[in-house]
Amino acid sequence: MPLQDVVTEEKIERYLDITARAMSKLKVAAPEKSFGRRMAEDFLNMATSYYEDAKHFRDEGDLVTAFAAVNYAHGWLDCGARIGLFDVGGDDVLFTLFE
Repeated sequence: MPLQDVVTEEKIERYLDITARAMSKLKVAAPEKSFGRRMAEDFLNMATSYYEDAKHFRDEGDLVTAFAAVNYAHGWLDCGARIGLFDVGGDDVLFTLFE
C-alpha cells in the first residue's frame, strides 16, 4: 500500500494543528443580533464538535475516523469563511476563500 494511502498519527496531528490554528484565527464577522451571527455560531459549534470528535477518535486509535472528523471540522470553517460568516484576515492558506 502506498504511503499516501495510510493515515498516520503524524498526519492526524498535522491536520489537527492546521484546524486548531484556523479556529484560533477566525473572528465571527456577522453582527451580534443578526441571523448571520446565529449561523456563524452554529458553523463554529459544528467545527468544534467535529474537531473534538477527531481528538477522541485519535485517542481511541481510530485514525481513519479521526482523519474524517478533522477534515469535516475544517470544511465547516472553510465554508463559513468562504460565505463571509468568518473574518479570516484574507488567509488563503488556512482557509479556502472565493478569490
